[in-house]
Parts: sequence; structure tokens; C-alpha cells
Amino acid sequence: MTLSNGTSDGTIRWGILGTGFIAGLQTQDLNENGFTVQAVGSRSAESSRSFADKFGIATAHGSYEDLVADPLVDVVYIATPHPFHHANALLALNAGKHVLVEKSFTMNAREARDIVGLAESKGLVALEAMWTRFLPHMIRLREIIAAGTIGEVRKVVASHNQNLPKDPAHRLNNPALGGGALLDLGVYPVSFAFDILGTPASIRASAAMTATGVDRQTAAVFDYDGGAQAIVDCELDAASANRAMVIGTEGWIDVEHTWYNPVPFTVHAADGSVGERYEQPVNGRGMQFQAAELERLVREGSTAGTILPPDESVAIMAAMDEIRRQIGLSYDADAAPEGNHRD
Repeated sequence: MTLSNGTSDGTIRWGILGTGFIAGLQTQDLNENGFTVQAVGSRSAESSRSFADKFGIATAHGSYEDLVADPLVDVVYIATPHPFHHANALLALNAGKHVLVEKSFTMNAREARDIVGLAESKGLVALEAMWTRFLPHMIRLREIIAAGTIGEVRKVVASHNQNLPKDPAHRLNNPALGGGALLDLGVYPVSFAFDILGTPASIRASAAMTATGVDRQTAAVFDYDGGAQAIVDCELDAASANRAMVIGTEGWIDVEHTWYNPVPFTVHAADGSVGERYEQPVNGRGMQFQAAELERLVREGSTAGTILPPDESVAIMAAMDEIRRQIGLSYDADAAPEGNHRD
């Protein structure tokens, strides 16, 4: 069985699609927690072989097509840059594989609906790899809010600001590769706002752009029926403490630097006194918990969990579509014709 501490019995076999930095982080956490990483696939046979040798993977495929066709692979982790998630996920799903798709899930909500619809039609799991959702401190944070410890939640505040490469050709600054702060960094605070408050009734956003035409920094206010708000921001070229707060009528929760990692948080009563200090170190980076959730869904024959159901991943992409509309940021993927994009 898949255990609640983010480990696996190893019976479900993973394939890694892509051999970049994030693929290495996920694979390391899989290896260290009992998951079976059966194969890796890359567009380059040399890159695939090098990755397989580094992480002790049995099979190295020289194409994505060969990886998804591998009969010994049950789940494919999509670790390519987000402009390629749509095509890569559809490729794996059409081959009958469950998918764990890196965030941002896709470039836009249309692509997200394609993936989710195809997965549902085939009875397969399509889970967004928003690893923060599945970390122990986020599980405990949701329990505290549900118990009413901080009263009615009125505000969520979350930032993700990094000092990243300035090279105009770098992926993060290249509109052809889905560059910009929002899709790479802003997806974390946007997803956090959805996690705590759900889908907003309206969004107000503003941004400053780079010379290459992507968003250098973006901020948004989410307004909710009943008066709650979420304030989220992201930036590519200036780092910050990257903390998060959930503020209620009876207190607040302060999640420490860097809030989307497995870090401590403190629950304060309205008078400032400390009600709880939560800290639970995890093995590795913590990316094994999302993999354990996918394995749980597979074993239970379910295509949707409660922590991050597929329709919420679609709603998050729709919110980011609206932010991009307001700040004037579009990508080539937005111009794709409407219709059936599943095959």
C-alpha cells in the first residue's frame, strides 16, 4: 500500500518524461522513498542514458514515444517546460498511462481541459504536480482552518519572488517558451489562494513587463463572495522572504520562508499569543508526497482526489488566463483553434 508518510511499496512503476533539473529532483525523492522508477525518456538518447545512469534507472528511451509505449511503465511524470505539457500529457494518456504533470499544469485553461477530459474518458489519473499541496504542513494547516481555530478566514497573502537569470534567451524570459513570472512562480501563490478560499468571484491584476515581453512582476487581488480576499504576487528579478499568511477573525497562521517548501508555521490567536507551532521535517525535498497521492488514486480506481482535483487545476489555469488577459500577456498556445485537441 501507499503510506501516509509519502512512501511507496514500489509496485506501481514510474516513467520520467524529460531529463531537466526538476525531473532530477522528483526522481531523487522517488528513489529515496521506495518508489519504482522504471524508465526515463528524452528526445536525446544520450541525455536519457546519462539521466538513467545517474539515478539508477533500468531503461533509457531515446524518445517520448518509446517511453509511453513501454509496457513496464504505469505512470508518466511530465517534467518538460510547461509549453510542452499539453502534448506530452496527451501522448502518455493516449498510451494508457496515468500522468503527474508539472506546474503550471498547462499554458492555459483550454489545454488543461483537454488533459482532464481525456484522462476522465480513459479512466486515468491526471494529477497536477503542485507538490506543496501534499506536504504535511499544508495538510495540518487545512485541518486548523477547518477546525475554526482562526475563525472565519478573511485574507490570504502569499508571495513568490526570486532573483533569476536575466539573459533574454533564458527560458524564463522567452515568450516562446512560456516565460514570465506568473506561470513559473505565480502559480504557487495562486494555487495557495485556491486551496484556502476556492475560486474567486473576481480578479484584479497588474504587472510590469520585461524587454522580451513577459511579465517581470505581477500582483493580483482575488475577491470572494462574502468579502474575503487573497493577495498574491510574484517576481523574476528580486528575491524576498516568500512567506504566506492566512488571516482570520480569531487569529492568523504565519508560514515561514519559503512557505511552499516543507517549513514550520505558527498559529497566533487574535491577541498575538502562540496557539501552535508546527514543524515536521520530511525526507528529501518532499516531492514524494504528490507521487504517493497519485499512487493512492490509482490503487483506489479513482481519477480525482480532494486535495487537488483535476477540475481545480483547470480553474487555476482559468484564473491565470484572466490575470494574463488583464496584464496583456499572451502566448502562441492561446491562438490554437478551438475544438478537439485530445488526439
